[in-house]
Amino acid sequence: MQEVLKIFKIGGGIIDDAAQLQQFLRELAKLDNKIMLVHGGGKGASQMLQDLGIEPRMVQGRRITDAATLDIVTMFYAGKTNKQVVAGLQQYGVNALGLSGADGNGIRASKRPVKEIDYGFVGDIDEQSVNTELLQRLLTAGLTPVFCAITHDGNGQLLNTNADTIASSLARALSPFYQVELHFCFEKDGVLADVADEASVIPQITPGQYQELKASGAIAAGMVPKLDNAFAALEAGVERVVIENALKINQPVKTILCRS
Repeated sequence: MQEVLKIFKIGGGIIDDAAQLQQFLRELAKLDNKIMLVHGGGKGASQMLQDLGIEPRMVQGRRITDAATLDIVTMFYAGKTNKQVVAGLQQYGVNALGLSGADGNGIRASKRPVKEIDYGFVGDIDEQSVNTELLQRLLTAGLTPVFCAITHDGNGQLLNTNADTIASSLARALSPFYQVELHFCFEKDGVLADVADEASVIPQITPGQYQELKASGAIAAGMVPKLDNAFAALEAGVERVVIENALKINQPVKTILCRS
């Protein structure tokens, strides 16, 4: 029987709040399974850009990344944020290893083609982008890989890549080798039927239900890319996808996405 691998993605308010991040890492350290973590950058990168006189630009939740912005987000994601997360895990006895996609050729990406919008140095991940041999070796050695939202193209160019997409791509690539559970963690207890009611967590969602919820506008726009990635992961063989509160990963309240 395959081992269970739990891949967690965190971002947003959890990254921005030192106390909440510490609580999440403490809860993560309680798990006995093999673990992998992917993190975004929170609002800190935007604040750093503004401090340096660079106006952050976002389109549909995606950051427009020119050369100057890439320099800043690389420093913030792969440097400060990544090492804070790794140090926090070490504090709780988890032997974490901080990585960008360039490290060990872990994740390659291709620069997004210019269509209606020029996203700049933003990466899209291809099917064969993940170095599964490297990741299996790290996991077998008892290490917990911690990926930031920076990849590379194999030709010396770093690329800003959506952390949800990275987490989903890792889960899909590793599903032939492990029973992969993909956990998207944020500030809510799950997907809410009513954004004004914190208790309206939808316990399970099938693909059909998701299309209905999306069409009706019941799901907030910011949740759509996350759920699109989640259902794509299920279709590609990931065992289970969970949407949950980063501070309650060891509690039963959460949304579980089902194939049918």
